[in-house]
Amino acid sequence: MARKDRVAYFYDSEVGAMYYGKGHPMKPHRMSMTHALVLGYGLHEFLEVYKPRRAFPQELAQFHGEDYIEFLQDAQPDAQEEHHADLIKFGMGDDCPVFFNLFEFCRITAGGSVDGAVKLNDGLADIAINWSGGLHHAKKSEASGFCYVNDLVLGILELLKVHARVLYLDIDVHHGDGVEEAFYLTDRVMTVSFHKYGDFFFPGTGDIKDIGEKHGRYYSVNVPLRDGTDDVTFHRLFKPIMEKVMSVFQPGAVVLQCGADSLANDRLGCFNLSIAGHADAVRFMKSFGVPMLVTGGGGYTKNNVARCWTYETAVLVGQDQGLPEDLPRSDITYPYYDYFGPDHRLNVKLQKAMPNMNAHADVEKLKEDVLENLRHLAYAPGVQMKAVPPPAHMPEWDLDEGGDADGRLAQYAKDHALLREADSLDPFGAVARGDNPYG
Repeated sequence: MARKDRVAYFYDSEVGAMYYGKGHPMKPHRMSMTHALVLGYGLHEFLEVYKPRRAFPQELAQFHGEDYIEFLQDAQPDAQEEHHADLIKFGMGDDCPVFFNLFEFCRITAGGSVDGAVKLNDGLADIAINWSGGLHHAKKSEASGFCYVNDLVLGILELLKVHARVLYLDIDVHHGDGVEEAFYLTDRVMTVSFHKYGDFFFPGTGDIKDIGEKHGRYYSVNVPLRDGTDDVTFHRLFKPIMEKVMSVFQPGAVVLQCGADSLANDRLGCFNLSIAGHADAVRFMKSFGVPMLVTGGGGYTKNNVARCWTYETAVLVGQDQGLPEDLPRSDITYPYYDYFGPDHRLNVKLQKAMPNMNAHADVEKLKEDVLENLRHLAYAPGVQMKAVPPPAHMPEWDLDEGGDADGRLAQYAKDHALLREADSLDPFGAVARGDNPYG
């Protein structure tokens, strides 16, 4: 009998209480909704549930500019006029507002992905899940597309300490521009993005001709798609391309960004993927048996986002077969149950299908062009042996210090250790002061 995958799952209830502001399409509250369904289905019994460590500013500066991190650390929603020049300099505005506890949000989302990478590096997990991560638009010194800190780049940098090659795969409807840009010149990271391209769609990058430069030439793979991409079209491209990528690149680890705005009926998206079709991409990548960090990403119809990531959690722990279609109704899911009406089912029917603008001949041509680019990679690149950097900083208490050692250890365990069952069964958390995360 094959050994079951060990799956680490990172969740902090405080993320669900964060609030970008009235009318903003990004709703971190979707994390609480997802977690409630995960618990309601009993999937936590197959997970090791962790509260992510809050990444230190020095860790965030492993990729981001120090001045940018200092700005995020000090940014306050009630003190924006005096920092107007910095707001413009660092890309803040309507898409990326300064909101209450912004820096803590960045620390938690990044900490989950870095901690997940550490678990994979140490062989303590085969798969690590951080649904609060996947913020792929953030640049070195600039916020972009609702993203402030690029947890994906930080997680990949951590994986590169152990693995010679890391594959980044993005199935968000938007191009994974921030991650591609970070690794555009290297052959140690291959970035693959399936996304909508053209018609001035954000972020406007991701042409098939964008293939990387210098050592990274042909290690950036872009699969630009048109409106109305459905399951059949998507997987006609996804499976042969990813099979070739895995064969040629032979990554030691995979980072999979599962943006759910590629689902049908998304508030900002323009694809027609079903939840089952989206999850089939996750199932396909899991089948390779390579250590994998799985994150969230976009997704702006929050009830469908929660459905999708719950089902993909079930796929990752091997519990998707026979998962009940009727959503669980219990004390845990009760606060969110009405969000999933009127049918209260896991898979929802397509409400308003967009016409599929991807002609069959165009799809076949796109597939051949991508595979032709991959043929330039005759073998997986090697890497010179060198001293391995230390893992992400994990502070240790000095038991010889003065003060209340028991109290300090208890606080450390509370912040960093495996969540107690009572903690893992609380999807709600604190609500940001004076704000409404449900809006």
